[in-house]
Amino acid sequence: MAGGFDNDKYLKTQSEHIRERIQRFGGKLYLEFGGKLFDDYHASRVLPGFMPDSKIRMLMEFGGQAEAIVVINAEDIVKNKVRKDIGIGYDQEVLRLVDSFTDRGIGVCGLVITQYNGQAAADAFQRKAEDLGLRVYRHYPIAGYPSNLQLIVSDDGYGRNEYVETTKPLVVVTAPGPGSGKMAVCLSQLYHEHRMGVPSGYAKFETFPIWNLPLGHPVNIAYEAATSDLSDSNMIDPFHLEAYGKMAVNYNRDVEIFPVLNAILKEISGESPYKSPTDMGVNMAGNCIVDDEAVRRAANNEIIRRYFSALRDRREGRVDDEAVFRSELIMNRAGIDVAYRNSVVRAREEASRTDRPVVAAELPDGRMVVGKASPLLTASSAMILNALKIAAGIDDSVMLISPEVIHSMQRLKVDYLGNRNPRLHIDEMLVALSIAANSDPYAERAFAALPSLRGSDVHSSVIISQVDDGLYKKLGMYASSEPEYQTKCLFHGN
Repeated sequence: MAGGFDNDKYLKTQSEHIRERIQRFGGKLYLEFGGKLFDDYHASRVLPGFMPDSKIRMLMEFGGQAEAIVVINAEDIVKNKVRKDIGIGYDQEVLRLVDSFTDRGIGVCGLVITQYNGQAAADAFQRKAEDLGLRVYRHYPIAGYPSNLQLIVSDDGYGRNEYVETTKPLVVVTAPGPGSGKMAVCLSQLYHEHRMGVPSGYAKFETFPIWNLPLGHPVNIAYEAATSDLSDSNMIDPFHLEAYGKMAVNYNRDVEIFPVLNAILKEISGESPYKSPTDMGVNMAGNCIVDDEAVRRAANNEIIRRYFSALRDRREGRVDDEAVFRSELIMNRAGIDVAYRNSVVRAREEASRTDRPVVAAELPDGRMVVGKASPLLTASSAMILNALKIAAGIDDSVMLISPEVIHSMQRLKVDYLGNRNPRLHIDEMLVALSIAANSDPYAERAFAALPSLRGSDVHSSVIISQVDDGLYKKLGMYASSEPEYQTKCLFHGN
């Protein structure tokens, strides 16, 4: 699990490539941004060395030459759609995106509510956003979209949509998730710009699938595993093959919509700059892989983690058997099974010898570490303490946190805060360790070793609590679990 991706090269080459595209269109580019913009944990898992905030750091290279439009579908507001990986609604994610842009010096020139048709929830969200100082614009449904070109590219189609005033060479168009209408917003803006005589163009930034990796490369298969609920599938771009005689990988939705998109671009400006959906992309990630074997192993591990995620989701009633079946098929296509991950093998071996929850981890250097639940700590907390000892070269017999301190924290949790589970979760254990580090040199060495756990592959014999699961993400440790609860209770809290 050594680093296989050159993040510094990525920041440099990606920003250079986007600048070239801006110049190609006369100095202004609407860049549709797919995937996670600020916390792309999937990319960091399958491309070891890719930092979760790499995309926004790349955009910061443009300084004051970039601005953003944030898009949300009115129907997603009505349905209270939630971003699954961080557990917040799309409406709240919009505000988080705005904050993240402005904190980094990238202005947000507008918030666009797409598919607006008088929804009361959308009206309420618009009032809230405007009270917070945001400029909000409405885009409307277009009958016959996307095939009715004459209506789409007219004053009653894109022309009816409210124009977002932009002033920078690079306009990033992003959203909380798929299906928000980012592409339609870009094309609507192009329509208005063309009418005003402003040279501008459109391009798409989508990290996965990586167009210049083989179709069967584990990184591209891992993308299918991550989007199996959307029924996405990777495919060879037939338009690229026909135009250039070269293989390039794209995904079905972009390939299917390309003829329509191409026709719309021609209708707007008289010609299309693209011969294939791959041409539209600006992604340079494939050129920054420096260790293909490390990347393949990381991606295979992710494919298996997605399989375990499907098993857990089925156990918790969020998906049906079909979702698990799709994950199994994807894993089979990659030519691997769960035994490929050393952490799974070790966790299952240790679990067979005890009736306590067990967590096993493969550290970035390949060493294995195990933790078991005790009256004091969750299995995850125990594993991380043991891992820190290994990373810091501390003998296993050394007590890093006094049992008396843990007992005091348990008393607070149970007697005063009303928690049923007295065991310390990862965050609580790390607070205790940080306090001990003030006076104990061993605890300080262990505490300082926390960054070295990033990239560890983790597997648990029972479903990981929400608290510990969130801490694994923050620590950069990649966790999965068996679809089994620790207890037989009907309600499983933290």
